[in-house]
Amino acid sequence: MAPLPFQSGVSKDIATGVMVTLVIFSVSVFMPVLGFLFSMFIPLPVLYYRAKLGRRLGMIVPLAAIAVMGLVFGGVTMDILFFSGLMFLGFSMSEMFEKKLSVEMTIAAACGTVLGAGLIGILIYSIASRTGIFALVSAYVETNLALSLELYEGIGIPKETIDTISGSLDQIQYVLVRILPSLAVASILFVAWTNLIAVRPIMARRGLYFPDFGRLNRWQAPDLLVWVLIGCGLIMLLPVTEIRLIGINVLLVLLTIYFIQGIAIVSFYFEKKKLSRTIRVVLYMMIAFQQLFLLAIICIGLFDMWINFRKIDTNKREPNLPT
Repeated sequence: MAPLPFQSGVSKDIATGVMVTLVIFSVSVFMPVLGFLFSMFIPLPVLYYRAKLGRRLGMIVPLAAIAVMGLVFGGVTMDILFFSGLMFLGFSMSEMFEKKLSVEMTIAAACGTVLGAGLIGILIYSIASRTGIFALVSAYVETNLALSLELYEGIGIPKETIDTISGSLDQIQYVLVRILPSLAVASILFVAWTNLIAVRPIMARRGLYFPDFGRLNRWQAPDLLVWVLIGCGLIMLLPVTEIRLIGINVLLVLLTIYFIQGIAIVSFYFEKKKLSRTIRVVLYMMIAFQQLFLLAIICIGLFDMWINFRKIDTNKREPNLPT
């Protein structure tokens, strides 16, 4: 008997979702320079097809993609756990959309779910491999630092710079392992926000439900966070290393939140000046690869609390328009 059109359409959607996910995954793994940018969008197809197909059928997309990844790598690896976490983020965000929460609660709940699941996954992997979590993370950081050094050599970084970095690898590894919690939280927050913005016009074009979050380029962080930021600064002045590490980890997460607010302000002015999409992409790329621009965006987001760059009336509800 010939398959029903509905069944055929669903199968095609699932196959397309898996294929798109695997293409992004392949670019992320085998093209290191572009991979950093592409890996941020691994949640996107999972989020979209979960919204389109529903929970049960949408779940097939990430599970099938993970199965193929396992076959390629010959088993479960830390990289597969990492990409699985990103796919789970997309699935979790779509779940939160249906609960009609605020944008802050949607992002926080989805990220919290993924981070909790990731911690459990690492714990299980640690037990299965009979390796302590700290040793497991240290080995993973060491491997990735070595791969990064090879990449720098391949793209022509001067030998003097390579030698300097190579001589400092132990210190870099020491610091990275201890701030990894904040790096994980900051990364997942930024990826979640990026995919939230990216999926919005796609959902609108396809006629799929998207929560009424208002204009995201007018988003503001809660004013209370600035006091937490000041508290972290004071903690970092204390002579106790363990307490200072807590302050540094919290500070990095807060800076990410203010970076997101800064990007919202930049997007607001891009829209106000009616810049073309091409110019916007070029400027965003400059922000992504220039540390001074990153710092400037963070400062803009932080000082927006006092300056109110966008002249937003907090008592006025903005219509739900594309950013």
